[in-house]
Amino acid sequence: MSNVYDNILGLIGNTPMVKLNTVTKDIPATVYAKLESYNPGHSTKDRIALHIIENAEKKGLLKEDSVVVETTSGNTGFSIAMVCIIKGYKCILAVSDKTKPEKIAYLKALGATVYICPANVPADDPRSYYEVAKRI
Repeated sequence: MSNVYDNILGLIGNTPMVKLNTVTKDIPATVYAKLESYNPGHSTKDRIALHIIENAEKKGLLKEDSVVVETTSGNTGFSIAMVCIIKGYKCILAVSDKTKPEKIAYLKALGATVYICPANVPADDPRSYYEVAKRI
């Protein structure tokens, strides 16, 4: 069974491509669409999150008891949380209060600790999600 993976991270990348025939019939070129929605998180952000975490591991920046902290408004946070839970890292995400409650619930369901910060403050304000993440 060559399509059996040890965990969901094995599904990241190697997404299929589809030749676009109908919509490109009048274009003198072959056009393909890459289906990044086939990643586990339905986003190309899965690739980015996996690369960031694995690169930090290779550099020795992440250890068994490390905590990953990130600011996010959606897909990147989901992808970071997904990679962290599989790899055994604690994940803390800082989001703005404009983030939809269902996204926050989804991040928490993945095991992330979520800090909700006011969106209407300058980036250097101690309450902004950038500054909150820095302090953590």
